[in-house]
Amino acid sequence: MKKQMFLGAYYLIFEQAKALRGNMTPAELILWSYLQQSPMGHKFRRQHPIDKYIADFYCHSLKLIIEVDGAIHENKEIQQKDIDRQNHLESFGIFFLRFTNHEVENHLETVIKTIEDYLKSRQNNFY
Repeated sequence: MKKQMFLGAYYLIFEQAKALRGNMTPAELILWSYLQQSPMGHKFRRQHPIDKYIADFYCHSLKLIIEVDGAIHENKEIQQKDIDRQNHLESFGIFFLRFTNHEVENHLETVIKTIEDYLKSRQNNFY
């Protein structure tokens, strides 16, 4: 089970993830206060190692990554790295939802509705 959840992440990635958990951005902390309540019964992990990457938030039961992107993600080079990373992880059957810091900090209700709509759509596929 662990190999499947982490997809072969190396020890150093776990150490980096641990450090990131202790240094979350304000937007990540806001979203974590919602996700740690296991919305609709789905458990989320924060700063979760997967392969050679670290997901901001990960729900293993749904194979869902939620990313919260800061201003640095407006940089073209970073955007390309994000696309490459996302394509790589999607090849494992992982889905993505992406939000900006601004969306989380200023439109949290909309962010939560988007997440809940996604969770509902996936739950309908299980029944």
